[in-house]
Amino acid sequence: MIRKLKGIIDTIDTNSVIVDVGGVGYNAFCSSNTLRNLPQKGEVATLFIETHVREDHIHLYGFASAEEKQAFNLLIKVNGVGSKMALSILSTFNPQQLTTAIASQDKAAFKSVSGVGPKIAERIITELKDKFSITGSVDSFTTSPTKIAENNDIADAIAALVSLGYSRSDAYTAISKISSINDNMPVDLLIRAGLKELGSRR
Repeated sequence: MIRKLKGIIDTIDTNSVIVDVGGVGYNAFCSSNTLRNLPQKGEVATLFIETHVREDHIHLYGFASAEEKQAFNLLIKVNGVGSKMALSILSTFNPQQLTTAIASQDKAAFKSVSGVGPKIAERIITELKDKFSITGSVDSFTTSPTKIAENNDIADAIAALVSLGYSRSDAYTAISKISSINDNMPVDLLIRAGLKELGSRR
């Protein structure tokens, strides 16, 4: 089973790359994010590989990082999400962004992913919200969905920021950072601090 490839970039296509390893060309399907991070043709690259063996084919899926590979393997466990859709999701989100979207239950974030409708987005969040933890991709201040559900002030502060036009993912990240420092802050102060945090990123 192939787990990693290190070789010379031979050809980069719209959704795949051929890596020459000792004269043998391996074709690996990749997300747009991985393809953008590859070196130029003729240069050496390393890809983390997931190998899928079927009766009629053997497909290699290549990833720029172990975190992206881990995200891919979690996504394809969701009912209705195949390899192609998982790569489409990872072409839109990097592992950090995907983790935040799932943890914050931001269904609207998936609207930009081709082929992912509201039902699939809800299924991804529902099935992965308690298990989607990408090693090294989440900041230490993130707040779990369970904690948000148990703390009305945190949930209300996130909802207030969303109502002001911020994405749920951004609101979640800002309030998570603040509540990790002081989880007893009242909702009005959380909102004020959240606005300040979001304003500092612009």
